[in-house]
Amino acid sequence: MRIGAPLAKQVKDPREWADEHVRRGYRAAYCPAITVHDTSEIRAYRQAAKDADLVIAEVGAWSNPLSSDPDVRRAALTKCKEQLALADEIGALCCVNIAGSRSTQWDGPHPDNFSAETFDMIVDTVREIIDAVKPKTSYFTLEMMPWIYPHNTESYLDLLKKVDRKSFGVHLDPVNIITSPERFFNNARVLQECFERLGPHIISCHAKDIVLSGKLTVHLSETRPGLGGLDYRTYLMLLRSLGREVPLMLEHLSSEEEYRQAADYILHIESTI
Repeated sequence: MRIGAPLAKQVKDPREWADEHVRRGYRAAYCPAITVHDTSEIRAYRQAAKDADLVIAEVGAWSNPLSSDPDVRRAALTKCKEQLALADEIGALCCVNIAGSRSTQWDGPHPDNFSAETFDMIVDTVREIIDAVKPKTSYFTLEMMPWIYPHNTESYLDLLKKVDRKSFGVHLDPVNIITSPERFFNNARVLQECFERLGPHIISCHAKDIVLSGKLTVHLSETRPGLGGLDYRTYLMLLRSLGREVPLMLEHLSSEEEYRQAADYILHIESTI
């Protein structure tokens, strides 16, 4: 399994960066903090990853291409294009963002987020990003979110069909679509649906966990893998069933110790399958 996580300390030297991942038992990495204009650094990191058998799983392009503010939207589109170009140059599997939001909060809910107009905006945005870059090996991907397309497997399949670009893929973060008690308690079924319907398109995955509290109305909170209710045995079995090494990337933890505990938990589950 290619599991990865952010490094707790800044590492500037590409070989040291790769060695730090290997020392922690990681076989996948987030893209280092460089830009598409850092040509020599891109070459050095790409070679260091190759020499260490380390896959650069993803390049983040976190921004709001759906913003109603034209300056914010323009900057977001530029960022997505530059980050996708960086992913292609450095050998990362994908560039990932969310679709954005019609809200002033870049990743927040808004009454127009599920409109037909917004769906069409997302299609046009993804096409524009991919067509501007024309990546040779990397993919542009979106995470499913609770309150914007794609918010489930059906809407992702609709987007894949409408965008109609071979460089558009799926970034899977199943915790983001556990949005009700029913889905929480039946999350193995949610996972199975994701892999059955989106499996061939999945490029990279995130590893989080989720807890349901007893406080009204409904409170679902993210937590460290192993401390919540996500069926990791099913998740890992489905990842293995793809027949290819899709990275599983840890995120949103506050310390290196937490990342170690999360990785240990996942690797322990994986060893029992």
